[in-house]
Amino acid sequence: MAVERLLKDEATEEKGDRARMASFIGAMAIADLVKTTLGPKGMDKILQSTGRGRNVTVTNDGATILKALHIDNPAAKVLVDISKVQDDEVGDGTTSVVVLAGELLREAEKLVNSKIHPMTIIAGYRMAAECARNALLEKAMDNKQDPEKFKSDLLNIAMTTLSSKILSQDKEYFAKLAVDAVLRLKGSTNLEAIQILKKPGGSLKDSFLDEGFILDKKIGIGQPKRIENAKILVANTAMDTDKVKIYGARVRVDSMTKVAEIEAAEKQKMREKVQKIIAHGINCFVNRQLIYNFPEELFADAGILAIEHADFDGIERLALVTGGEIASTFDNPESVKLGHCKLIEEIMIGEDRLIHFSGCEMGQACTIVLRGASQHVLDEAERSLHDALCVLTQTVNDSRVLLGGGWPEMVMAKEVDELARRTPGKKSHAIEAFSRALQAIPTIIADNAGLDSADLISQLRAEHHKERSTSGIDVISGGVGDMEKLGISESFKVKQAVLLSATEAAEMILRVDEIITCAPRKREDRM
Repeated sequence: MAVERLLKDEATEEKGDRARMASFIGAMAIADLVKTTLGPKGMDKILQSTGRGRNVTVTNDGATILKALHIDNPAAKVLVDISKVQDDEVGDGTTSVVVLAGELLREAEKLVNSKIHPMTIIAGYRMAAECARNALLEKAMDNKQDPEKFKSDLLNIAMTTLSSKILSQDKEYFAKLAVDAVLRLKGSTNLEAIQILKKPGGSLKDSFLDEGFILDKKIGIGQPKRIENAKILVANTAMDTDKVKIYGARVRVDSMTKVAEIEAAEKQKMREKVQKIIAHGINCFVNRQLIYNFPEELFADAGILAIEHADFDGIERLALVTGGEIASTFDNPESVKLGHCKLIEEIMIGEDRLIHFSGCEMGQACTIVLRGASQHVLDEAERSLHDALCVLTQTVNDSRVLLGGGWPEMVMAKEVDELARRTPGKKSHAIEAFSRALQAIPTIIADNAGLDSADLISQLRAEHHKERSTSGIDVISGGVGDMEKLGISESFKVKQAVLLSATEAAEMILRVDEIITCAPRKREDRM
């Protein structure tokens, strides 16, 4: 007797090898898409949205590229997710993690075709990942105790991170900016205190680190342009009720004098509110909402600087930096925590006037002002700098450091190879495949730089069989170089996250043996 169809008409299912094949192909296609952006000589991609305005983004950041893609393949979505998590967790290594997962699946496909069960491959990959992690742990260096060495480690890590981005031409300058900004945080990972302001004009070299906080607003008319020893009240309150505004209600009056009385009462109410605010003993008032002319005039008369319409991010950060709290009621001045800073003044950057707060309570605060030829350049510079800041804050907490330039992959591949030789049975094939996938990363770095990868990788492998080798790929000279002398370092945390996330993602995709696509639910006609 024929079995009835289990699924509805429009649902589809793929089983066994076909499902696995679809997963492998989707994941490898995603890996191939971002592969060319890997390494110091990686290329950029232009992403153009089809929405209104047709926004253009120029980037080589793996996570940004993958976030912008609308993907149909379910396995490819897993890789997009791991790159997103990598970006949130450690900030860098977003391309490496996708490429490594893609290479692991490419190797797994060959093994599946030679009739090795996916579970055997997964078991082999797990053993290999554990072995690779231990190899990294043994080789990691920690200079936390020596501040000078640690600072040079941080500079090297920042330069390595930036060397594959748009800022690579001025990487020493920006690495120093990023390290100075992160060291001001004194071990906190709160990047809120580092504000990045983008102002078109000038060149990237004109960017600078400003100790203090810059608010992208203008100072009102007739108000003091400079205030020393400022006491700041940060508020989120309506200061626009000096006109009659009673929504959804009608006021019936029998003469114009009554209207005038209502308006006078509104004005009086506003005046009382302003008096309450002034009673806090402040000389600067920052509000998230609008401040109408009448209250602004009252503040100017009292010699108080009133800043209106500071966006929510702006006031949140300003409150954090000056040590104040955001207030919305003003009846008990003693319960409101004011912010303090030594000096508020107006500054010019390019053509724009901005308000500069210096000598803030939270000495960790600083603003990085980025200048550049166009908005696209600035957006990409901000992404690059943000990656470097994330990696540095993670390294300040977990100060273990590795060399870069394909060195960690070769170290792991060598250990994993030795494990494969010691392992009996079919698992050894999977462990060997893992080692080949690890070597694919230095291979791609060399290919992207237009070098002969086969020759370089064989030289590297020979170098790594010597004791305590520090060799990696030097894309500048186009040969094998000493990573320690060249000062190419990477954070241990980034490498560990890449290794573990890629292995887990590959394992998840390998377990799939059926893909069921459900039919969309149809709307019923209600006619």
